[in-house]
Formats: sequence, C-alpha cells, structure tokens
Amino acid sequence: MMGGRLFLGTAIGAIGMASAPAWAMDAPLASSEAATQAKLFGSLEQVWSMSLSPDGKHAVAVSPGPGQATYAIVIDTQTREPHLAARQDGKPTRILSCGWASNTRLVCQLHGVVFDNDPPFPYTRTVAFDLDGKNPAYIGRRVDVDAIRLSQFDGKVIDWLQGDGSVLMMRDHVPQDTRGEHADYGASGANGLAVDRVDTMTGRGEPVERPDLSTTSYFSDGAGNVRIRATKSTDDEGRLTGGTTYFYRQAGDKHWQVFSKTRADTNEFAPIAVDGTRNVAYAVKTLNGRNAVYSVALDGSFKAELVSSNPQVDVDDIITLGRHGRVIGVSYITDRRQTDYFDPEYKQINAMLAKAMPGTPLIHFLDASADEKKLLIYAGSDTDPGHYYVYDKATHHLDELSEVRPNLADLTMAPMKLVSFKATDGTVIPAYLTLPVARAGKKLPAIIMPHGGPDYRDSWGFDWLVQFFAQRGYAVLQPEYRGSSGYGDAFYAHNGFHGWQTAMGDICEAGRWLVKEGIADPDKLAIVGWSYGGYAALQANVAEPKLFKAIVAIAPVTDLGRLKSDASGYTNSILLDREIGSGENVGLGSPARHADRIVAPVLMFHGDHDLNVSVAHSRLMDQALRKAGVKSGLVVFPGLGHQLDDADARAELLAKTDDFLHTALHM
Repeated sequence: MMGGRLFLGTAIGAIGMASAPAWAMDAPLASSEAATQAKLFGSLEQVWSMSLSPDGKHAVAVSPGPGQATYAIVIDTQTREPHLAARQDGKPTRILSCGWASNTRLVCQLHGVVFDNDPPFPYTRTVAFDLDGKNPAYIGRRVDVDAIRLSQFDGKVIDWLQGDGSVLMMRDHVPQDTRGEHADYGASGANGLAVDRVDTMTGRGEPVERPDLSTTSYFSDGAGNVRIRATKSTDDEGRLTGGTTYFYRQAGDKHWQVFSKTRADTNEFAPIAVDGTRNVAYAVKTLNGRNAVYSVALDGSFKAELVSSNPQVDVDDIITLGRHGRVIGVSYITDRRQTDYFDPEYKQINAMLAKAMPGTPLIHFLDASADEKKLLIYAGSDTDPGHYYVYDKATHHLDELSEVRPNLADLTMAPMKLVSFKATDGTVIPAYLTLPVARAGKKLPAIIMPHGGPDYRDSWGFDWLVQFFAQRGYAVLQPEYRGSSGYGDAFYAHNGFHGWQTAMGDICEAGRWLVKEGIADPDKLAIVGWSYGGYAALQANVAEPKLFKAIVAIAPVTDLGRLKSDASGYTNSILLDREIGSGENVGLGSPARHADRIVAPVLMFHGDHDLNVSVAHSRLMDQALRKAGVKSGLVVFPGLGHQLDDADARAELLAKTDDFLHTALHM
C-alpha cells in the first residue's frame, strides 16, 4: 500500500510519495472473479479506531487479526514504523478502543460475553499497559467472589487529564456481602457508579464522586471537573422506563442542581458535552420538529443560545478535539455529512485539506496532541474507504499513517448519489443510488437495501456491501424509509417496528421506483438487508409477495413477540416493548407467522452468538418457510455476533449471496 505527504501552505501540492506501514496483510486471492471479490470486500477494515499520544509522536490503532483476534498497534508518526503492543484472541475478549494516559502509557477497553449465563452477559474490562505492551494493569474496580452483584460494564475514561499517567474514570463499585445477605448498600453510597482519579500504573483510584446506584453517566469539563451527571428512571425491578434526569453543578461548587428532565413525550435539553473553557453545556433539543444544538450556561443563569439547526435534517453530532474534548463544531447529514466549525482555525484547516484532497471530501478531525500542534485526521469518500493522516500545523505537512482498506486500492469503486422518490401518500423519501461502473444504467439487476436499526440512517460514504454488489453488476438503492432517524420527528413517526406498515410501503415503493425509472429489470429485482434491514427484506415480501424475486436476510428479526420476550431479562425490556407495540401489530408484523405469503426464495445468515437478535429468529423463519414450501437456506456462523466481524465469514456471506442471487434471478 502507498502513503504520501502533502504540503499544506499558501501553495498546496504534493511533494512526494512514500510507503505507508504494511502492518496488516491483504486478503489472499481466490480462483474465480466472484470468490476473489468476495474475499477482498469481506476483509475487515485495517483500522477500527485510532488516537494520538499527548506529544504527537505515536498513534495507537485497533486492528483486526485472524478470526476474532484484535490488536493494539502503536505507530511512530515520524518513521511510520508499527509495533504490536497488545493482542486479544476474542476468546472471550476483544479490544474495542485505546487511548493515551501519557506518552508511554495506553488505556484500552476490552469487550466480552459470557454465553453460559442466562441471559448472556456482555461486559467490558479496562486495562492499561506501556506502549511496548509491558507492565499491564487492570484499572477497573475488581469484584470479589462474595460481591452482591456482577459488574457488567466496569468503567470508562471521561477525562484524559494532562497526560501524566492518571485519568478520570467512571468506575462501577460493587460491595461485598459481608453479612451473608444482600443488604441495600445504595443509601450508604458504597454501591454504584463513581468517578475516580486512577493511576494507570497501579490501578489505584482516588475518589472524586462517590458511588451512586441511580447514576448512569458523568460528564467532565475537560479539565478534571465533573459538571453533569445523569440518572435514568427505573421501575421496582430495575427496568428502564424511558426518563432521564440530568444534574449540573456550577464551577467550584459541589452542590448538584437539576439541569433537565427528559422523556419521550417532552422536549427538554439533553446534554451531550461540557466545555469548561466557556462554562457551558452543549445540549440537544427539538426545534421545529428537528434536533438542534444549544449551548446552555452552567453559571446558574441557565441562559440558552441556539448553536446550530437545519430545516431539513437533525443536527446529530458535535465535534470535539484533543485531550480536553474541546467542542469545535457540529455535524449533520444532508446529501452527505456536513460540519459547521465554530473554531475559525479548524474551519480554515478543513478548507485547505478539502482543496488538497478533492477525492476524499469526508474529512474528520479525530484527535490532537496536547498542544494541538499535531492533528489526527481521517479522509475518505463514497469511492475511497479512507486514510488516516497526521497533520503538523508548524510545517503544514500531512503524513499518511494507514489506509483503511489497502487491498481494494486497485479496484474502481462505484459512485453513490442521493436521489428521491415519492411514497404512495406523496411523502418524499430520500435514497442513495449506486450504479455499477462501466454498465449502462438501464434494465440492470438491482438490489433494494434497507438499513438496520430501524433508528438509524444511511449516509454518503464507502459501504463494503454496496460496493461488492456494484462490482458484481447490480444497481443498489438504499431507501431512507420512514422510521429512519435524522429527518425529524414527523419522519421518524412511530419508528420502523410500531409503524412497520409505513416503512414497508416506502421500501416497496423504492423497488417500484427503480423499475419505473428503467434502472431495474423487474424480473431481476432483489432485496438484501441486515438486522432490521433483514426483517424488512422478509416483511416487505409479506406485504407485497410479487415485487422481489430474491430475498437475503442477515441477522433478521422474524417474530416481534419473540423479540420482546428475548429482552425480558434485560433492563431495556420496557423500552423495547413500547417501541414494538402490542396487540395485532405484533402478529401482523412478524414475517415468521406469515411465511406462506412469501413467494421468492430466501437465504439467511446469522451468528449463533448474536446478542442483538437471537439466531433463534432465523431458525424459526427457516422452519416456517420450509413448512410453507418456500425455498429457504440458512447459514449459521458459530461463535460470531451480530456484525459477523470475521473476514472468512464475511467472504463466505458475499460469495454465497452472489451465487444465490445469480441463480434466483436467472443471471
């Protein structure tokens, strides 16, 4: 793979090319074109996350290994030489993310699942070690054998402080049952989520905020001060009921005051970040039916100012930078993700980068050195999976650290463009259309690909599934059906489960639109989806059995009643029950109960360690389809979760899907 250096000064231009570090192997080639492309696109991203050391001399990247293994790779930002700092084999834990407690000390969060527990028990554990992998230490709170409960999510860094090796962490404090019975420790403050200043060499913590069972999160101001905490309302059994109360404190004051109380039926400020330099909280509140971002003073006046809003879409993110999480802008998606920078310096740097790299307009500031003289940057596009760079403000040099998918560098990707069509009631539905390269855009084999969630939305950018199908000659349309997030309250309506009839109507109309426009051959129209998208792929064929000629469902929900019962052992069961609804909606909206209405052949994929959607859903659907005489296939991947984060499994998924579609569509 190739890297490069750009000079960003008054005159912007390339001054040379150099090899970026080859610290991940490309996927091996297979014999046939389809198998080769399946392996290439099935390969996982080389970098999942990356952060910069306080002095800017090193970056740490989380990278996939073989199978379920994950690596923490440290890269010298000057020489671009990598070395392995840590490895987890995925049995049972994997590395999620890493950051810097100092120039030589890393903190990583691990994730695992205990599957022999009923229900399965997902958990996180937080560890620290030197950049060479030595001197490991567990920095969460240890749980003794006589603890009164399990510790599921052990902690999270909320402030990286000054880079001296200490961090501010939320940590779960679990007391021992010293009296032989489960006493109520909540009143004493010895049980629950606390904030500690933790020495990452020893794991010892100094208390900052006492443990509290009702608190679910804390916000730091980036200078080591906890300024906001949140509590979520629960019933007597500890199940979430949907309300959140936020408390804040003024600078230098230990007294908590109510900031806001939010529920689904209210429109109150929901804080998302604190900027200690301005003494404000940034908070989301609906304006004219769409999420807007406000700054709210934390000086007791509660003065609120509108920071950003958009008349078409929700403002859905803030941009923070560096060790102190300074807010420098907000972000939202129109045709593609846009960023409005408050900070004039970063607005100018972004403009320079965009001019220097016109082929990768999706530019994000990911991290910065402590003095913000060096920046970690991602740049990508719909046809470019992306690159990680370090930008030096003093020299205006931009050095590439890694490509995201170097094994795809020699392939020509298909552009993605925003289109729209009208639903049956006249509502305009946005969608992303990708047409295969070097193919006439008429009478093509085509795929409707509804996104997952349903509380989600697609966005303009590289998508490995879409690009694989485009390489195989398919037109791909990704409809933003009603129930999608990002388009305001009215568009979201009753979400894609409770309001499945509307969502399925929009998805089916997407197929009819492709045919009407002459893009799709009506006899070669398929539907492919993952998670809720897999549900939609099946349920759309219950609603309109003759429209689609082939169905591929990955990790699909197939029975809404079962989905509700699957959640019964978890704290979100009430919220999920509310999202799905009750009564006849549950039965009518469950494709496994109406398999006899489906005509097209079905292929499903599922991991048997999926915590989001149990593999039982696909097995139930497969049995129902076979009983109804519908051609059905099910591939179960042992030991894999909802995302099927395994290169071999994804390659198999792509290859078998390609073969299935070619057969079903008579290609």
